[in-house]
Amino acid sequence: MVRIGISGWTYPPWRGVFYPRGLPQKRELAFAAEAFRTIEINGTFYGLQRPESFAKWAEAVPEDFVFAVKAPRFITHLRRLREARIPLANFFASGLLRLEHKLGPLLWQLPASFRFDAGRIEAFLAALPHDTDAAAALARHHDQHLTGRAFTKPAAHQPLRHALEGRHASFATPEAVDMLRAHGVALVCSDAPAWPHLGDVTADFVYCRLHGAEELYASGYDEAALDAWATRVRAWSAGGRPRDLEHVGAAPQRRRRDVFVYFDNDAKVRAPGDARALMDRLGLG
Repeated sequence: MVRIGISGWTYPPWRGVFYPRGLPQKRELAFAAEAFRTIEINGTFYGLQRPESFAKWAEAVPEDFVFAVKAPRFITHLRRLREARIPLANFFASGLLRLEHKLGPLLWQLPASFRFDAGRIEAFLAALPHDTDAAAALARHHDQHLTGRAFTKPAAHQPLRHALEGRHASFATPEAVDMLRAHGVALVCSDAPAWPHLGDVTADFVYCRLHGAEELYASGYDEAALDAWATRVRAWSAGGRPRDLEHVGAAPQRRRRDVFVYFDNDAKVRAPGDARALMDRLGLG
């Protein structure tokens, strides 16, 4: 399964450009979900949401749609993965499980100043739940901040996928690749001018974020760049790994994999058009 989407959906400059002029803001998610089969939820990065918000989002999108959920910066940027058990419980109790079968990968985006720390990252990865039952059990340990607003009941048992975006050059090591692979956590392939540009596959899926070919969060992707990304997606999906990306770990077992690609170059309204153009190249309607 290949899913191409966008990072977030609430951007005023998109109105009248991607979104039809006059479209009510409350209809923007439904409109975007008709164009793409996956979207990253960004609001969860800035603060804990409520169960009713997740339920509303799930109701607004088609049955075969999948959300990626960006984890709170409180865990990744403020705590920097330290003493994460209660913050993790609060995150999973905040309503993620209300997405039910529309809950896709969870994105753990680290700050660019975060160096690879084997001990700290190993402990964090070991604490992550890998199915909805384990997530619900962890969620029940939430603290008083979630009292009266927690949701800790999974609708059905399903696996959970995690992806870690390390933005510091120290993540370009075999040790980091081996550690993520041991825990079944995807190493995010980030396309940005100043961050590691790794294509190592460390899980049963690939997670790619395209932040801007030349200027972070702003520049778009030209025809040649989109052709190149289409070739990379095909390679990942078929079980291989792109030859033109850097790899620092051993080659993974060859097997077909799901691929998720999100365009995060929203500053100049390029993300929706670039995502659509990549879908066209891959024959995704």
